[in-house]
Amino acid sequence: QVQLVESGGGLVQAGGSLRLSCAASTHTSSGYAMGWFRQALGKDREFVASISWKDDTTYYTDDVKGRFTISRGNTKNTVYLQMNSLKPEDTAVYFCAADSWPLGNQRSPLAYEYWGQGTQVTVSS
Repeated sequence: QVQLVESGGGLVQAGGSLRLSCAASTHTSSGYAMGWFRQALGKDREFVASISWKDDTTYYTDDVKGRFTISRGNTKNTVYLQMNSLKPEDTAVYFCAADSWPLGNQRSPLAYEYWGQGTQVTVSS
């Protein structure tokens, strides 16, 4: 069982930055890839970024490439999402998730077994 807790959301003006954190209850180096998803009001949950457990290969949706960076902490218990040049359309609840498939290349929410409770990110224009 993996428990995930997100933090770092908030209100920011367009062009600003936020860093989200996801703390895992167990050592994720046991093989879990980690992902970030977001869900805007009235929309489906969508893939944002993911990172493999073995070599930290990263994947991004096109909308955030060059603006967001996913990374792991030194102990691999924490995953971060650094978000720069934020836009109003980035407004959503952001969730981190853990996937026992270690490559980190899964983009469907259905592939991820464990989820955090979410953290709200609001970008004002």
